[in-house]
Amino acid sequence: MLDVGNPLRVSSTTSEINDETPATTLAELPGGPYDVEFFFDPTCPFAWQTSQWMRRVVALRGVRVGWRFISLRVVNEARDVTPQMVVAQTRGLRYHRVCAAARHRFGNDAVGALYEAWGERYWYIDAEGTLPQRIATAARAVDVHEILESLELPDDLADGADDLRWDAQIRAETQAALRRTGPDVGTPIITYDPPDGNSLFGPVISEVPDDEHALAFYDALRTFVDFEGFSELKRSDRQPLDLPLLKAS
Repeated sequence: MLDVGNPLRVSSTTSEINDETPATTLAELPGGPYDVEFFFDPTCPFAWQTSQWMRRVVALRGVRVGWRFISLRVVNEARDVTPQMVVAQTRGLRYHRVCAAARHRFGNDAVGALYEAWGERYWYIDAEGTLPQRIATAARAVDVHEILESLELPDDLADGADDLRWDAQIRAETQAALRRTGPDVGTPIITYDPPDGNSLFGPVISEVPDDEHALAFYDALRTFVDFEGFSELKRSDRQPLDLPLLKAS
């Protein structure tokens, strides 16, 4: 079974990541500066829930978000993994490449829109069967060409899924996210006041708060983030994720 409880630690012993170009200092995101940088993998349900909270804060408060990549395929490439997770993480890498191609041509907002479109089609599928079967059904529902058409983006961006030239950039952003927090964390990673502000893994939330709580949550979190000595709050006993795809079998 796929381990959605701790997806960052699921990995592969083989790699399809092209690493011909060394990872160096990150390039600035187009359209910046941003209030936060949000590192996401499209296949991580925790990142998705947190991104929905962040988008609500954006709508209510006008916070500006720069969207960056953290690839679970890169993070876990040296670890053992089930065949199902190899497929899932490779799927995320291929979509990251499409997002990288879109960023290059159309900027940061295109990445945010592509990420949102993926999640809307993926996490809310009410499929039957085991978790791997439901995830396979959801994956088939994500048609990159349909997403691009819905966003009025050129269809040839879909060719980016197989373009290994984007891998060095994806790897560099993944490594940068983990440098900012330190190792042994999960996704998402958020940097506040980038690039030099504090970065944290999470927040991990099971459901998206309403407007009032979304802002209160953000303000409270900023209180912690802005204190240089703060590093962690955590509990492992949490409610199931409020996503139809991950419903109990």
